Amino acid sequence: MNQTLKMAALVVLAAGAVACTNPENKAETQNTSDSTGVAGTDSTGALNPANFEATIDGKKTGLYTLKNNDGMRVAITSYGGRIVGLWVPDKSGKSTDVVIGLNSVDGYQNATEAYLGATIGRYGNRIAKARFKLDGKEYTLAANNGPNNLHGGKKGFQYVVWDAAQPNDSTLELSYVSPDMEEGFPGELKVKVTYSLTSDNAIKMEYQATTNKNTIVNLTNHAYFNLNGEGSGDILQQTAQIYADKYTPVDSTLIPTGKLDPVAGTPFDFTKPVAIGARIGEDDTQLKYGRGYDHNYVLNGTKGDYGLTHAATFTGDQSGIVMDIYTQEPGLQFYSGNFNEGKNTLKSGAKDIHRGAFCAETQHFPDSPNQPAFPSVELKPGATYHTVSYYKFSVKK
Repeated sequence: MNQTLKMAALVVLAAGAVACTNPENKAETQNTSDSTGVAGTDSTGALNPANFEATIDGKKTGLYTLKNNDGMRVAITSYGGRIVGLWVPDKSGKSTDVVIGLNSVDGYQNATEAYLGATIGRYGNRIAKARFKLDGKEYTLAANNGPNNLHGGKKGFQYVVWDAAQPNDSTLELSYVSPDMEEGFPGELKVKVTYSLTSDNAIKMEYQATTNKNTIVNLTNHAYFNLNGEGSGDILQQTAQIYADKYTPVDSTLIPTGKLDPVAGTPFDFTKPVAIGARIGEDDTQLKYGRGYDHNYVLNGTKGDYGLTHAATFTGDQSGIVMDIYTQEPGLQFYSGNFNEGKNTLKSGAKDIHRGAFCAETQHFPDSPNQPAFPSVELKPGATYHTVSYYKFSVKK
């Protein structure tokens, strides 16, 4: 197996053997004063666990709350492995929800934005013309994003019910077995994703997977962040620093051309902190293709915490909240919320407005199965896909 696929996990994948915790019993034992009684940037509009109890494809869904001892909490639903909300203290100590989300399973089922907070698979990002070759055989996938395959197909991991086990207050283990040829991908893939909160206010995302046939895999999380808080407005004045000297330019369908272009002298240069909106409206072909930023950055290996690569630092201009991303992955997809249109009502009561949140997805590069020069995403029987990323929160001093 390619060494890059062995990189420690964002979400640990196991053979579907993790016991499923009954969400109804879990909800009964949670102390609501420590649970998700926060929405938006204040303490109103508490999430109701009952709104996340449903039966989909014969499996029960539920809502799980994780917490640490430093005021950080995260709510996750087993429907799609979605981060529903993530609360951290701002510069004044106020609990602020920095991940936009919805207030029910029904909301996620009917949302016009499919990927809100979701665990993404089997393949995060795009695959050109919805097909790839492996071991001389061509596999055809669903063309669910123009001519391309996006985020695993029409029913990616965002629409499945994960088996959930919560071994302690700060950890949630999610497991799913993807059958051979589900959405056109070969091999039975056994996945385990572990979300856990650390004592230094990070959410650790760990992914692990095994297969019984040669296949491809690229797992990530699609949380939408607004570091000033859900419903606080757009993210254009929030700053980004991405530790990458190059990025992968794309064609008009957002498929990488295969080149690794320097960011220097372009609107894609975030090697120093820059407001997300400072250059987003420039007359640039790549920005026009993405309707803003929707591009993969080639991380330059800057050393960071946890022995991992420092991928990026984002800062809320109003809240002072800082989010540092550390990963074993070679790339980071930066997306500036260009296709959100205010059609979905968030848990705070606000709308998911255009550029009201951004995504920062640790990943292998888009279209890697069709780009031999990119790091490999192949997974073989007997090998384990394992990768880890941390999203660490602090306040600007």
